[in-house]
Amino acid sequence: MQALNLPSFDIKVRKVQQKLQVYDLVRKKYVLLTPEEWVRQHFINFLIQQAYPLGFLSVERGHEYNSLAKRTDIVVYRKNLQPFLLIECKAPHIKIDEKVCEQAFTYNLTINSPYLALSNGVTHSYFERSTVGYQQLPILPIYQTA
Repeated sequence: MQALNLPSFDIKVRKVQQKLQVYDLVRKKYVLLTPEEWVRQHFINFLIQQAYPLGFLSVERGHEYNSLAKRTDIVVYRKNLQPFLLIECKAPHIKIDEKVCEQAFTYNLTINSPYLALSNGVTHSYFERSTVGYQQLPILPIYQTA
């Protein structure tokens, strides 16, 4: 897999029926190792290193938008179970552009998170929602419990 602009860690990988799988700490199981999953697992590790509590992370949870079933890559919740950060992960070859931003902003219409992060493992963008839209932030927001 491609080197990423995220901290390395002791990643658990195994091969089953000629396919690589990676252990997901959040889902507590092995999942197919795709380029997007490679980014997702590295970003989860990055969140943990930044003092985001593992128990408040949700991965690939379904939600509905305009009667369509959608899945969020990662959502971080506060202790009161309100969303804190919505993260959209893409494979390293996918550019973080307006189309990816619009996808995350659209998902956030139902998630209602005050912060968003977009990452392809190489480029990361962070946003804060306000009454007039989204303002780009220079760094990952610090986790807040309340």
